[in-house]
Amino acid sequence: MLLIVLDYIYVADTMLRPFLDSHPEVTNLIRALVFLLSSNLIISLGRFAALRFYLKKTREEKVQPNFVIGIDRISWILNVIILLISLMLAVGIRPLEFLTSITIVAAAIAVLTKDYITNIANGLIIMFSDQLEIGDKIHIGKNTGFIRDITLINLILKSETGEIIIVPNSMVLATEIVNYSRNNAHQMIFDFELKNEISLQLNELEEKLKRELKPFSEVVYLKGAQLNIFERKSESSLVRFQFPIKTGEKESESKLRKIVNQSILNLSHEERET
Repeated sequence: MLLIVLDYIYVADTMLRPFLDSHPEVTNLIRALVFLLSSNLIISLGRFAALRFYLKKTREEKVQPNFVIGIDRISWILNVIILLISLMLAVGIRPLEFLTSITIVAAAIAVLTKDYITNIANGLIIMFSDQLEIGDKIHIGKNTGFIRDITLINLILKSETGEIIIVPNSMVLATEIVNYSRNNAHQMIFDFELKNEISLQLNELEEKLKRELKPFSEVVYLKGAQLNIFERKSESSLVRFQFPIKTGEKESESKLRKIVNQSILNLSHEERET
């Protein structure tokens, strides 16, 4: 309604026309507001239409968070650009002439902000792809965590111990990533050290640890549990116990981690006593 009123005042020959002709700054302000509101309306309708089209295409009741985030980020960028142009119009500056006059400065700004522009482009690529989604558990570089947010600049991860990890979008597309959430299961791995003089057999230890997993048989694939020696030293051996667990069972995973770690601690205690 405000847009219609302002547009009518700006275009029509009303009683306000003499006032507008004698006060060009007010005319510029009205023109800027008309441009701002009409552009914002077009962007909002475009966002709505894009989401509706996506819903109809996928035939799902809920759209993927990445797609919604991508549309929202693009809408935000366009609205910022529209706001800047509106401010130029409000003070009587013609945007095209202004951009032409600062070509050299614009080129310098583009060079200085190259990394930010690259991150923004990469962020949009991530948002509109289906390779990474909010909630996925990934390993990138030396970090492992759950994706909590995808911004235009960074990928926000949260580790299993609660730390927030910020990864630049340029690194995301240039680094090898392991997405554990793309499988129905991912491995839980426990590494510990055993003295070579211990009398406990590996098969016995494996069965002992498997018994600890039986209460969680609905989320743990017991047949995939295995105990192996992956490094031998002169006085001890490094042992790895691993088993697959269904993806998304975060609460069960936390309980399992405590139970297995406690079993390993008990084993170390028994080893010291012997």
